[in-house]
Amino acid sequence: MAAIRPLRRALVPPLCRAFAGPGCQLAPERGAERRDAASGRVSGFCPPRKSCHDWIGPPDKHSNLRPVHFYVPENESPLEQKLRQLRQETQEWNQQFWANQNLTFRKEKEEFIRSRLKAKGLEPRAGSGQKATLDAEEMADFYKEFLSKNFLKHMYYNRDWYKRNFAITFCMGKVALERVWNKLRPKPKKTAPRSPP
Repeated sequence: MAAIRPLRRALVPPLCRAFAGPGCQLAPERGAERRDAASGRVSGFCPPRKSCHDWIGPPDKHSNLRPVHFYVPENESPLEQKLRQLRQETQEWNQQFWANQNLTFRKEKEEFIRSRLKAKGLEPRAGSGQKATLDAEEMADFYKEFLSKNFLKHMYYNRDWYKRNFAITFCMGKVALERVWNKLRPKPKKTAPRSPP
Protein backbone atom coordinates (compact mmCIF):
# COMPACT_ATOMS: atom_id res chain seq x y z
CA MET A 1 0.00 0.00 0.00
CA ALA A 2 2.85 2.38 0.88
CA ALA A 3 4.46 1.76 -2.53
CA ILE A 4 1.28 2.86 -4.31
CA ARG A 5 1.21 6.29 -2.65
CA PRO A 6 4.46 7.65 -4.22
CA LEU A 7 3.40 6.30 -7.61
CA ARG A 8 0.01 7.95 -7.21
CA ARG A 9 1.64 11.28 -6.30
CA ALA A 10 3.81 11.04 -9.41
CA LEU A 11 0.97 10.16 -11.82
CA VAL A 12 -1.99 12.21 -10.61
CA PRO A 13 -0.65 15.78 -11.22
CA PRO A 14 0.35 15.15 -14.87
CA LEU A 15 -2.98 13.44 -15.56
CA CYS A 16 -4.87 16.32 -13.94
CA ARG A 17 -2.95 18.81 -16.07
CA ALA A 18 -3.69 16.77 -19.20
CA PHE A 19 -7.43 16.91 -18.54
CA ALA A 20 -7.47 20.49 -17.21
CA GLY A 21 -6.87 22.00 -20.60
CA PRO A 22 -4.27 24.43 -21.85
CA GLY A 23 -3.83 27.99 -20.64
CA CYS A 24 -4.92 29.59 -17.45
CA GLN A 25 -5.96 33.09 -18.40
CA LEU A 26 -9.15 34.88 -17.48
CA ALA A 27 -11.62 35.11 -20.34
CA PRO A 28 -12.69 38.64 -21.34
CA GLU A 29 -16.38 37.98 -20.63
CA ARG A 30 -15.61 36.88 -17.05
CA GLY A 31 -16.06 40.41 -15.65
CA ALA A 32 -19.60 40.70 -17.08
CA GLU A 33 -20.41 37.21 -15.81
CA ARG A 34 -19.23 38.20 -12.33
CA ARG A 35 -21.39 41.37 -12.33
CA ASP A 36 -24.45 39.38 -13.44
CA ALA A 37 -23.91 36.84 -10.67
CA ALA A 38 -23.51 39.58 -8.05
CA SER A 39 -26.76 41.29 -9.07
CA GLY A 40 -28.73 38.03 -9.38
CA ARG A 41 -30.94 36.30 -6.85
CA VAL A 42 -28.24 33.77 -5.95
CA SER A 43 -25.45 34.69 -3.52
CA GLY A 44 -23.24 37.61 -4.58
CA PHE A 45 -20.09 35.54 -4.05
CA CYS A 46 -17.32 36.31 -6.57
CA PRO A 47 -14.09 34.33 -7.04
CA PRO A 48 -10.75 36.18 -7.20
CA ARG A 49 -10.21 38.09 -10.44
CA LYS A 50 -7.23 36.00 -11.65
CA SER A 51 -8.81 32.64 -10.86
CA CYS A 52 -8.58 29.94 -13.51
CA HIS A 53 -10.76 27.32 -11.79
CA ASP A 54 -14.43 26.81 -11.01
CA TRP A 55 -15.39 28.25 -7.62
CA ILE A 56 -18.15 27.07 -5.28
CA GLY A 57 -19.86 29.82 -3.29
CA PRO A 58 -21.70 29.84 0.04
CA PRO A 59 -25.20 28.26 0.17
CA ASP A 60 -28.00 30.25 -1.45
CA LYS A 61 -30.53 31.42 1.14
CA HIS A 62 -33.51 30.23 -0.92
CA SER A 63 -32.39 26.89 -2.37
CA ASN A 64 -29.72 25.96 0.23
CA LEU A 65 -27.51 24.88 -2.71
CA ARG A 66 -24.01 26.21 -3.26
CA PRO A 67 -23.76 28.14 -6.55
CA VAL A 68 -20.83 27.40 -8.85
CA HIS A 69 -19.01 30.15 -10.75
CA PHE A 70 -17.65 28.47 -13.87
CA TYR A 71 -14.25 29.42 -15.25
CA VAL A 72 -14.33 30.39 -18.93
CA PRO A 73 -10.91 29.81 -20.57
CA GLU A 74 -9.85 32.06 -23.45
CA ASN A 75 -9.26 29.18 -25.85
CA GLU A 76 -12.40 27.20 -24.91
CA SER A 77 -13.30 24.71 -27.64
CA PRO A 78 -16.91 24.44 -28.88
CA LEU A 79 -17.24 21.10 -27.04
CA GLU A 80 -15.89 22.58 -23.80
CA GLN A 81 -18.30 25.50 -24.18
CA LYS A 82 -21.21 23.09 -24.66
CA LEU A 83 -20.19 21.23 -21.48
CA ARG A 84 -19.94 24.45 -19.46
CA GLN A 85 -23.33 25.63 -20.72
CA LEU A 86 -24.91 22.26 -19.87
CA ARG A 87 -23.50 22.51 -16.35
CA GLN A 88 -24.67 26.13 -15.96
CA GLU A 89 -28.19 25.34 -17.21
CA THR A 90 -28.41 22.35 -14.87
CA GLN A 91 -27.23 24.44 -11.93
CA GLU A 92 -29.80 27.18 -12.67
CA TRP A 93 -32.58 24.59 -13.12
CA ASN A 94 -31.60 22.90 -9.84
CA GLN A 95 -31.38 26.21 -7.95
CA GLN A 96 -34.83 27.25 -9.25
CA PHE A 97 -36.48 23.92 -8.39
CA TRP A 98 -35.18 23.86 -4.81
CA ALA A 99 -35.84 27.56 -4.19
CA ASN A 100 -39.50 27.02 -5.23
CA GLN A 101 -39.76 23.74 -3.32
CA ASN A 102 -38.34 25.24 -0.11
CA LEU A 103 -40.66 28.26 -0.35
CA THR A 104 -43.70 25.99 -0.79
CA PHE A 105 -42.53 23.79 2.09
CA ARG A 106 -42.12 26.75 4.48
CA LYS A 107 -45.51 28.26 3.56
CA GLU A 108 -47.38 24.97 3.94
CA LYS A 109 -45.58 24.20 7.20
CA GLU A 110 -46.57 27.58 8.68
CA GLU A 111 -50.18 27.09 7.55
CA PHE A 112 -50.25 23.58 9.03
CA ILE A 113 -48.87 24.77 12.38
CA ARG A 114 -51.28 27.73 12.46
CA SER A 115 -54.30 25.53 11.70
CA ARG A 116 -53.35 22.92 14.32
CA LEU A 117 -52.76 25.56 16.98
CA LYS A 118 -56.07 27.23 16.11
CA ALA A 119 -57.86 23.86 16.44
CA LYS A 120 -56.36 23.53 19.94
CA GLY A 121 -57.39 27.09 20.82
CA LEU A 122 -53.77 28.29 21.09
CA GLU A 123 -52.17 31.45 19.76
CA PRO A 124 -49.10 31.27 17.43
CA ARG A 125 -47.12 33.18 20.08
CA ALA A 126 -47.33 32.51 23.79
CA GLY A 127 -47.72 35.33 26.34
CA SER A 128 -43.92 35.43 26.78
CA GLY A 129 -43.48 36.12 23.03
CA GLN A 130 -42.10 32.65 22.32
CA LYS A 131 -43.35 30.86 19.21
CA ALA A 132 -45.75 28.01 19.94
CA THR A 133 -44.71 24.67 18.39
CA LEU A 134 -46.20 21.26 17.74
CA ASP A 135 -44.76 17.96 18.94
CA ALA A 136 -42.86 15.56 16.66
CA GLU A 137 -45.85 13.26 16.07
CA GLU A 138 -48.02 16.12 14.82
CA MET A 139 -45.24 17.38 12.55
CA ALA A 140 -44.78 13.84 11.20
CA ASP A 141 -48.35 14.10 9.86
CA PHE A 142 -47.39 17.24 7.96
CA TYR A 143 -44.17 15.72 6.53
CA LYS A 144 -46.01 12.60 5.38
CA GLU A 145 -48.76 14.65 3.76
CA PHE A 146 -46.27 17.01 2.08
CA LEU A 147 -44.20 14.16 0.67
CA SER A 148 -47.21 12.27 -0.68
CA LYS A 149 -48.65 15.47 -2.21
CA ASN A 150 -45.32 16.22 -3.95
CA PHE A 151 -44.47 12.64 -4.92
CA LEU A 152 -44.96 13.15 -8.67
CA LYS A 153 -43.07 16.45 -8.67
CA HIS A 154 -40.08 14.77 -7.00
CA MET A 155 -40.31 11.78 -9.33
CA TYR A 156 -40.16 14.05 -12.41
CA TYR A 157 -37.34 16.05 -10.82
CA ASN A 158 -35.29 12.87 -10.22
CA ARG A 159 -35.92 11.67 -13.77
CA ASP A 160 -34.78 15.00 -15.24
CA TRP A 161 -31.83 15.15 -12.82
CA TYR A 162 -30.56 11.76 -14.03
CA LYS A 163 -31.05 12.74 -17.70
CA ARG A 164 -29.11 15.97 -17.23
CA ASN A 165 -26.31 14.25 -15.31
CA PHE A 166 -26.01 11.55 -17.95
CA ALA A 167 -25.75 14.22 -20.68
CA ILE A 168 -23.10 16.12 -18.66
CA THR A 169 -21.10 12.95 -17.94
CA PHE A 170 -21.22 11.91 -21.61
CA CYS A 171 -20.07 15.39 -22.68
CA MET A 172 -17.27 15.32 -20.06
CA GLY A 173 -16.03 12.05 -21.59
CA LYS A 174 -16.00 13.63 -25.05
CA VAL A 175 -14.10 16.68 -23.74
CA ALA A 176 -11.54 14.44 -22.01
CA LEU A 177 -11.02 12.45 -25.23
CA GLU A 178 -10.70 15.68 -27.23
CA ARG A 179 -8.03 16.98 -24.82
CA VAL A 180 -6.07 13.71 -24.93
CA TRP A 181 -6.32 13.66 -28.74
CA ASN A 182 -5.06 17.27 -28.94
CA LYS A 183 -2.05 16.36 -26.76
CA LEU A 184 -1.21 13.17 -28.69
CA ARG A 185 -1.96 14.38 -32.23
CA PRO A 186 1.15 14.98 -34.31
CA LYS A 187 1.81 18.69 -34.72
CA PRO A 188 2.17 19.96 -38.31
CA LYS A 189 5.82 20.52 -39.14
CA LYS A 190 6.88 24.03 -39.98
CA THR A 191 8.81 24.10 -43.22
CA ALA A 192 11.50 26.69 -43.79
CA PRO A 193 10.74 29.05 -46.70
CA ARG A 194 12.65 28.19 -49.85
CA SER A 195 15.20 30.63 -51.12
CA PRO A 196 14.85 31.62 -54.77
CA PRO A 197 17.26 29.84 -57.18
